[in-house]
Amino acid sequence: MRVHRRLHGRGALFDTDPAGLAPRLVGLRPHQHRTTPVEHPQELPFVVLTGARGTGKSALLAELREAYQGHTPVALVDCEAAEFAAPPAGRDAEAWSPVSQALLVIAEQLAQPVTGAGRIAFPRLMSGLVAVAAAGWRDADSERIRREVERILLLNESGSWIAGFAGRWAGRVAANVAAAATGTGPLLSSAIEATLESISDSFVHRRQQRAATWWRDYPNASRNARRGLMLLSGHFRAGGTSREHAERHLVRALLADLTDAYTGVLPRMQRLGRPLVLVDNAQCAPGPGLTDPVLRDRSEGLADQVVFITALRGTGRPALRNAVRHTLPEVARRTDWRPDPASPSSRALLVSLPPLTADDTLHIVDEHQVPPRLPHAVHRLTGGNPLGITLLTESAAQNGTASLGELLTADVQLHEERDGRPTYVELLDRLVPTDRLEELTVLAAAHDHDSATALAEALLPDDFGPADVRALQTRLVEEGLPEVPGRFVGDPFVRTLLLLRLHHRSADHGRWRAAHETLIAHYAPTDPDEHHARYRLHHELALGSTEPAVAHLRDTFTVLDTRTWLRTLRFVASAPYFHAHDAEGHDFAARDDRRAAIALGHTDAAERVPDDVDPGLHLRTRRLLHAVWQLTDPLALPDPKVCDRLRFELEQLSNLRPAGNALLWRASRDWPEDALAGRPLRVPDGTDESDDGEGEA
Repeated sequence: MRVHRRLHGRGALFDTDPAGLAPRLVGLRPHQHRTTPVEHPQELPFVVLTGARGTGKSALLAELREAYQGHTPVALVDCEAAEFAAPPAGRDAEAWSPVSQALLVIAEQLAQPVTGAGRIAFPRLMSGLVAVAAAGWRDADSERIRREVERILLLNESGSWIAGFAGRWAGRVAANVAAAATGTGPLLSSAIEATLESISDSFVHRRQQRAATWWRDYPNASRNARRGLMLLSGHFRAGGTSREHAERHLVRALLADLTDAYTGVLPRMQRLGRPLVLVDNAQCAPGPGLTDPVLRDRSEGLADQVVFITALRGTGRPALRNAVRHTLPEVARRTDWRPDPASPSSRALLVSLPPLTADDTLHIVDEHQVPPRLPHAVHRLTGGNPLGITLLTESAAQNGTASLGELLTADVQLHEERDGRPTYVELLDRLVPTDRLEELTVLAAAHDHDSATALAEALLPDDFGPADVRALQTRLVEEGLPEVPGRFVGDPFVRTLLLLRLHHRSADHGRWRAAHETLIAHYAPTDPDEHHARYRLHHELALGSTEPAVAHLRDTFTVLDTRTWLRTLRFVASAPYFHAHDAEGHDFAARDDRRAAIALGHTDAAERVPDDVDPGLHLRTRRLLHAVWQLTDPLALPDPKVCDRLRFELEQLSNLRPAGNALLWRASRDWPEDALAGRPLRVPDGTDESDDGEGEA
């Protein structure tokens, strides 16, 4: 089953009138053979789409390939694909790398004929790849060698001669090379010699003759192409920086072949758009090995006309520190890209993908028959995360109308050949590093390094220590998740999913209780710090214990600064709430949510108020806590009746605290409005925009 995926909110990349970023670079309208003026006729920016997992980068690249395939040469590679992880069976590791494999795959795709123009030949790259591969032909497996070399040699099939001739030629050369491999002669030299001769002898076109001599300009080749390829092979085999040097020239060979294909009057007339190379997950090998050589060569004046659009997890690599940075909407009509001649990385244009808007979410979710408020609920929960919106929509389509919590825990089937799994499991598989899912599930309850270390000591294996905690937090930031003071996992949507997984780790929620009890002990009552108190109360509330939070808010109302008191209320009430629990923390049989009833005062009569406190302040504080708890829960839609009650309770409190009257009155207006709009509750001081991070714990 193919998950429905429309790219709402990404028109800045695909628009045709006026032209978006991709048409302005490629020179063609998507899905059309109509040209459009190019924005950068001389030097192109190397476009890098940035963002965390689930922000739609892969979907954009797939759509770009579909939009231009058959219209202009286009190639798409995913650096996380298995074919780039290790050499194929029987291939010598010294004669293979992720970069060499990626160049072969890219060239194979770019070579395909397009409307009005035949295949592109890659004689320079073909020669270099044969030289690299030949260094690993040390055994007598002639059939494997023949298949290997024939695949490379087919890169030089131009399709401009008698049908099938080039393929038959490649087969003959491959057989000759394989025969040499099983003999006793100098294999590498023989393979290079045969390859160069095949280029210069089999075709008499002047362009092929130029290609046959191209490798003579390799450093220290002394104007001898054969020597250049021998040096290339040796450098590649040596590994390290020598291999990087060789790979840079292989990338240059690919670009030179593409430039040659567009040179001359006839090719320019036939080929309507620039070639397009798409690289997904460019943070992994071979991504840097493809990106860095292009940026460096362009900075040194080696121009090419290839459009590179890559996707990078996170906000950028250190090697791209001087890149020009824009958001996608900022490049909708022009890029304003001007590279710094002294900085190779300034040739890159980093384009961050913003979250989808509420309107985008509405258009996606509304394609199914869903309750009117579900699109708003989905956007509020996901924060506009495209993957979250897509999978929750698919869950709604498969499971019918349900609450957000039920949609997350219900099975969703994404592939016909695989059984369905809970939606939150499918989401976490794509939104967090899978090799650290268990650790993140536990640490999602933490607030900073110290509290995360306390959880790790109590609940994780002994070999996961403080250094691993820091490394994991650094990794999350590098992958593009936000840093939020007071939250170990800064992204609210990801944190909600992780906490949901923690809650479901065992039927009796033992892991859930152990995590929160560990943090309650960590923020011990003996510590007088107000921040520690609010963190402790937050975790007690997560276990269903409301009395300590009510007592603290009641007793500090006239003592704490009003702004601090409001922040404490907001943070304590941000405790996760997945089910109604009994006193022991177990689920009730019914899935009722008692918070609204308490907030509306329906249970006041049954509440036992302590003898030595003001009953009115106690009950009002209790109602207020449950109101904020319900209204800020990402898995529950704000109840309009509770919003009205929140307004009333804050108004009444403002009468009891003259010194804080203005702040409480302002909150009585802002908080219901924020809750209904799906925004974080603002503490009205003009600067606070945090939804849950309350400073360092």
